[in-house]
Amino acid sequence: MLELDAISSYAALGDSFTEGLNDPAPDGGFTGWADRLAALLAARRPEAGFRYANLAVRGKLLDGIVAEQLPRVRELRPDLVSFTAGGNDILRPGCDPDSVAERFESAVLELLDVTPNILVCTGFDPREAPVLRRLRGRIATYNSHLRAICDRYDLVTVDLWSLRTLHDTRAWSADRLHLSTAGHEKVARLAARSLGFDAGDPEEAWPAQRMLSAAERRRENIQWTREHFIPWIGRRLRGESSGDLVQAKRPDLLPL
Repeated sequence: MLELDAISSYAALGDSFTEGLNDPAPDGGFTGWADRLAALLAARRPEAGFRYANLAVRGKLLDGIVAEQLPRVRELRPDLVSFTAGGNDILRPGCDPDSVAERFESAVLELLDVTPNILVCTGFDPREAPVLRRLRGRIATYNSHLRAICDRYDLVTVDLWSLRTLHDTRAWSADRLHLSTAGHEKVARLAARSLGFDAGDPEEAWPAQRMLSAAERRRENIQWTREHFIPWIGRRLRGESSGDLVQAKRPDLLPL
């Protein structure tokens, strides 16, 4: 059982989702749900000198996260770790979600040597997403493994698949692959609730907005394909990663 009042340090592991794309920060970088969760945790106990590290790097596959970020967690030994990985693997052609889940579980066993307090996010439901909805079955299979792993080791589960407010386009940035600022806020609220405290309702309804016409949706889809989808496919074909030259934005446990 996680003792929330005993949490005075937090390290986030992962890829672009945890790094915070595309939630702009004042310093020109990105904020994201993990940074927002850290701020919520720090605000609960301002006298505790809360410390936070974010080791996530965009584009990383599961094995890269384990090889590059997990050793640093062993050095830092935080009270709480969030471990969200495998999403980029699941997007790869021919990926076997069962194999990815086995490697994820092996990494969890290593993290349990550092702390029993581990938070895991499931994958989103891509039913409204162009292209990605074709992978809905594969993502659902991986999610079922993640939930089972969380049950086996008493981990904290943040069930993004069931977060209905993420089905709204306003939860997503222009590339339709990464959350918007508002989407990251929703996830941070759900993560706080999963940890056992209230930071606002992640299912709070969006304000009403005008529906796009069929012609407007077509124009948006064409623009998205040209500006985001084709370059993304190009990087995959060239074997490039958006994180090849990126370093972790917060590699040390520092006060907030």
